[in-house]
Amino acid sequence: MTVIDLRSDTVTRPTPAMREAMAHAEVGDDVYGEDPAVNRLQERVAALLGKAAALYVPSGSMANQIALAIHTRPGDDVLVGEGAHNFLYESGAAGAIAGVQMTIVGQGGLFDAADVEAGYKVDNHHYAPTRLCCLEDTHNRGGGKVWPQAQRDAVVAAARARDLQLHLDGARLWNAAVFHAAAAGRSLAGTAAEALSPELRALAAPFDTVSVCFSKGLGAPVGSCLTGSRELMDRAHRMRKMLGGGMRQAGILAAAALHALDHHAARLGDDHASARALAEGLARLPGVRVDGAPETNIVIADLTGPADAFVAGARERGVLLNAIGPRRIRLVTHLDVSRAACDDALGRLAGLPA
Repeated sequence: MTVIDLRSDTVTRPTPAMREAMAHAEVGDDVYGEDPAVNRLQERVAALLGKAAALYVPSGSMANQIALAIHTRPGDDVLVGEGAHNFLYESGAAGAIAGVQMTIVGQGGLFDAADVEAGYKVDNHHYAPTRLCCLEDTHNRGGGKVWPQAQRDAVVAAARARDLQLHLDGARLWNAAVFHAAAAGRSLAGTAAEALSPELRALAAPFDTVSVCFSKGLGAPVGSCLTGSRELMDRAHRMRKMLGGGMRQAGILAAAALHALDHHAARLGDDHASARALAEGLARLPGVRVDGAPETNIVIADLTGPADAFVAGARERGVLLNAIGPRRIRLVTHLDVSRAACDDALGRLAGLPA
């Protein structure tokens, strides 16, 4: 029985063409800034997002933690949405590495200008002063939610009015860009990531730093980029070294990301369509509730019974998914799961006690 893995878009394996690109990568010592493939990747991502510079790092968590460290000092406060990745999924690094505390604002991952005002702490010796505001787009725990532009702009304006720095965790910013392109009626079939540059630049423009990931929807095996000004990326380079993120002949990995930008960005719309079909099918199963159609590639479903039991039963039928709460599951579509595989998964899940 073929296993259908819907746990995350991080589970993809390099395609044969990507492996070929990796095998022929031109490499050098990246710590000295001498790896041609890494340099090309950094320059390309910076241009795609309209930033002056980019830094290649091993993971999205490292990109986010570097951003926290270069924007703050130990003892500062950071505003983040409910369920933010840099709060929930990065092993307490914000406190351990940057030495900051986090204030959770809003609900479901998103928040508004009033939440910024409510969470802001004045520069008073009684408080940890708020220095940074972080957004996540798309929002993982929010079910791949895309920030509405007007809401995002209001949050940015409120943060700037308080002289806060702004960081965007754009691990799945590619998905958000495809969502916006589709909403504008633009066709992206068969095009490289540059076709998304108008959307990517608009999404990145309000932020001092933006992180993007290559190992999620784009299907590369390793890596993220942090982008921003040259001054900030120079400071980020030192922080990467401090965290042990200095890589040597990393061009083998950068080549995979470059290949993904050429071939895997525009197809993300297929994953979004598969997620919608998956959500519709799940909602028809007894004991399963899905609130609305997913905007991108993440499906969140609530069960009447224990999520762990449902996940275990699904595994026995060759479908892998994750429990993210006592009665909540998450399913993620990606490069390695076709629409037909999603339909197959729904058939296998039918009759499973939920």
